[in-house]
Amino acid sequence: MHSHHDHGHSHASHFDTHSRSFALAIGLNISFVVIEAIYGMLSGSLALLADAGHNLSDVLGLVMAWAASWLATRKATNRNTYGLKKSTILAALFNALFLIAAVGGIAWEAIRRFSEPAEVAGMTVIVVAGIGVLINGITMMLFMKGQEGDLNIRGAFLHMAADTAVSVGVVLAGLIIMYTGANWIDPVVSLVIAAVIFIGTWQLLKDSLNLAMDAVPRNIDPEKVYDSLIRLPGVESVHHLHIWGLSTTENALTVHLVKPEPHDDDAVLEQATEMLEDEFNIQHVTIQWERVASMCPNMAYC
Repeated sequence: MHSHHDHGHSHASHFDTHSRSFALAIGLNISFVVIEAIYGMLSGSLALLADAGHNLSDVLGLVMAWAASWLATRKATNRNTYGLKKSTILAALFNALFLIAAVGGIAWEAIRRFSEPAEVAGMTVIVVAGIGVLINGITMMLFMKGQEGDLNIRGAFLHMAADTAVSVGVVLAGLIIMYTGANWIDPVVSLVIAAVIFIGTWQLLKDSLNLAMDAVPRNIDPEKVYDSLIRLPGVESVHHLHIWGLSTTENALTVHLVKPEPHDDDAVLEQATEMLEDEFNIQHVTIQWERVASMCPNMAYC
């Protein structure tokens, strides 16, 4: 006997919650890219023009995360039976990879500047970087709350946090160099920023890669899930337990439960699905009853 339970939850409300944040963030960052490009051309600052290009890539990262959130709201079809929920995991993974690449670029440039010191940042560069601190800081705050439970939103948050850190570094290093002449401050600050970004991004990369590979989400303990299932009325053993992320916010589970007596299957099924959602954030549950214990040992993922 095979039973399936699906609450039919949708990402629609989740998308609506963050849609304005994405729209505002993209608008602010496009405006900043234009400001940087204009001042870069007027001042002849290659650094500002390069940073404008970097921020444009971040805008593309925000667009990708927003598009993924929208795709996750699309209804399931006969071909895509879970819809396009996985797009949020792919967006989080790509954003993590982009951030790791950005860290490599910052570190490489910083190391190069130890042997080839760059010109002291002019006041124009410092002022524009200060504007960047404000704009990126506001954008980062838009995703502060949502990033706690959604890797896709966390990817957007880390992009903005990284840009804020870089802008702060430009301002601080520029001011220190202007008043002390200590040019070595610039690459040191850059390396510190790169290390901070890398530390924040590494967990995002691991989590998104694990979800892309259908590993158990980090916030779910399969041992505790097993313990809860084995305590269900009439259940003698649990096996074929599989848990994976459908998206960055929704999870699924399939399991075989050995339960010799069939008389209260429906009641136990309802109890199990409610428990799995309430305690473990697992919304899509498939349970297969077995009346006789199989050769697969308890807790085996066979």
